[in-house]
Amino acid sequence: EVQLQASGGGLVQAGGSLRLSCAASGFTFDNIAIGWVRQAPGKEREFVAAISWSGSGSTYYADSVTGRFIISRSNQQMFLQMSGLEPEDTATYFCAGKRGPALYSDPGRYEYWGQGTLVTVSS
Repeated sequence: EVQLQASGGGLVQAGGSLRLSCAASGFTFDNIAIGWVRQAPGKEREFVAAISWSGSGSTYYADSVTGRFIISRSNQQMFLQMSGLEPEDTATYFCAGKRGPALYSDPGRYEYWGQGTLVTVSS
């Protein structure tokens, strides 16, 4: 059974940093990609970043977080290091996985979803 477990959310001041973690299990780990998708209240889901588990681990970022967020992986965990946080980054962050190493910004391309972790950035 595929499982994704996100953690690490919390309250942080604007300009601060936070590190999210996603523990993954049940996958064939040489042929998947896992990403972060966020959803703010009243808004649609928004792609944040994704990383492939094949080869060296290609990454893909939304323009809105490029240069501020870094996605990485280690064994069966994925991380999102968030810096320079802005109030606009306030959302529930979900980790989402898919079979195959290709990376997509369309949240609909991700087949497996974990529960979210709430990130609140105060101004």
